[in-house]
Amino acid sequence: MNFALSEDHELLRDSARSFLDKEIDLAPLLVPGATANEANYEANWSKMAELGWAGLVIPEESGGSGMTLIDLTMVVNEMGRTLAPSPMLGVLGGTWALLRGGSTEQKASLLSRVASGGLKLALAVADANGNADGPGSDAKASAGPTGHVINGPKSFVIDAAAANMLVVAAEINGARAWFLVDAKQDGVQIETLAWRDITRQVCTVHFRDAAAERLDADDAMIWPWVRDRILLVLAAESAAGLQQTLAGSVDYAKERVAFGKPIGAFQSIKHVLAGMFGASECANTAVLFAAWALSEDDPKASISTAIAKAYSTEAYVTATNQNIQIFGAIGFTWEMKNHLYFKRARANAEMFGSPARHRERVIEFLRQEAA
Repeated sequence: MNFALSEDHELLRDSARSFLDKEIDLAPLLVPGATANEANYEANWSKMAELGWAGLVIPEESGGSGMTLIDLTMVVNEMGRTLAPSPMLGVLGGTWALLRGGSTEQKASLLSRVASGGLKLALAVADANGNADGPGSDAKASAGPTGHVINGPKSFVIDAAAANMLVVAAEINGARAWFLVDAKQDGVQIETLAWRDITRQVCTVHFRDAAAERLDADDAMIWPWVRDRILLVLAAESAAGLQQTLAGSVDYAKERVAFGKPIGAFQSIKHVLAGMFGASECANTAVLFAAWALSEDDPKASISTAIAKAYSTEAYVTATNQNIQIFGAIGFTWEMKNHLYFKRARANAEMFGSPARHRERVIEFLRQEAA
């Protein structure tokens, strides 16, 4: 078995890296009081859509690129490395829900528009406690004479403010179902949260008699499949962010002089950097294996994504904390990028289940295998 990336994968990665290094500017976020509103969301997304990134996971027959999840990981890695502010995560989540649960007519009318970048989706699945795996009881759907309507809130909706349409998980008749909702209608109010990770827009969405169109598939068919792919994206972002954090730490340890020599010459700093390197290698390996397993529909795909998410995000938090300590006082200032990586790491670790929660899921998978 060949574990190396193919030439095509490396080309895609290098192309994404070149584009993002040139186009992503985090300077507007490095001032006190900056918010996600200064993150150039729309401008960045327009350029990404021109490259076809909006349709990376959409089949070619629907206007997309039809790339594998390993291909997607090449792009997502670079977005995580640069903290590229854009609605990519929201669009991916909404697209996967539509691909998995939408009717033939829904897919035909929407996917080509998503692939072109003209329609931005977002996934509204979590409740007020951050749980995305529950029954979705905060928002309730009901059937009326002209179709379904939704009432109530959905919490921690990533990229809702940038979306034209939401894919919403809501309770109906005691079970969770999925719906398409026009985000611009009067019955939808979107509140952007004062989220610590200012490279990403996170919102609360309030529905009041919002017209909704139900997806065909049931929750058991949609959510586990979509969740695995979202966990992969968060893990890939985190593994790449960890790698960038390591690189920044090494560079600074070579430059910063204390007691007449670079601080990287001290054994205590060497130990920290060696630990970061080992964690980075493990995280990258876990992500690539999970991407392969999902692409191949391997029976261990779900356990692989749970492991990748738990390990990569927790290691990212540890590394960004250590990075700030290596930089010392200057690492705590708003003008440095260190805090942006730390906040992204903390947010990624908790989104769609904490590392502890996914370790519990791994144990549950292993118990089921042993039974």
